[in-house]
Amino acid sequence: MALKPTIYKFNIALADLDHQHYPNLELTLAQHPSETIERMLVRLLVFCLHAHEDTDSRMVFTKGLSATEEPDIWLKGFDEQVQYWIDVGEPSFDRMKKACRLTKQTFVYSFNSKSSVWWKQNQSQFSTLPIQVASFEWSQIQYLAHQIERTTSWSISISEGSLFVTTKEEQVEITWANLQKSR
Repeated sequence: MALKPTIYKFNIALADLDHQHYPNLELTLAQHPSETIERMLVRLLVFCLHAHEDTDSRMVFTKGLSATEEPDIWLKGFDEQVQYWIDVGEPSFDRMKKACRLTKQTFVYSFNSKSSVWWKQNQSQFSTLPIQVASFEWSQIQYLAHQIERTTSWSISISEGSLFVTTKEEQVEITWANLQKSR
């Protein structure tokens, strides 16, 4: 019998100060049986980072790890064309080359202890693609992941390259490094 995903519900009061965007997000995330809580957290944070670009609720979490032909998050236009392809983790060059052909903008967010090794091995190939690559600080992701509950209410502020996440316990700053900007 196949394992089922674990469902998490998030109520996020988002304040994106960089884009003057202040929505309340009610998000349901399915954690794939083989997905870590840290990876699921990064999917949530990346969704918040791009929420200002979604004016008509067309940005969605896809089947993710269950569907190899889809990104973790995408934004589709009214014509069903993929506008944004957003992957979390350390995808292969071939996967991202294909993604760049299918969409207008492509993003990768790495997040774990092996991110720097992955980037060193792939940087020269990725530099040939019109893609944005960023890496979250792993220790910060690990720390915040311990505060996730099955139903979670957080306030998240985005300002000048940082996410400030206010939990029941405290405020945690999450930072990332931009490794490559889109050409």
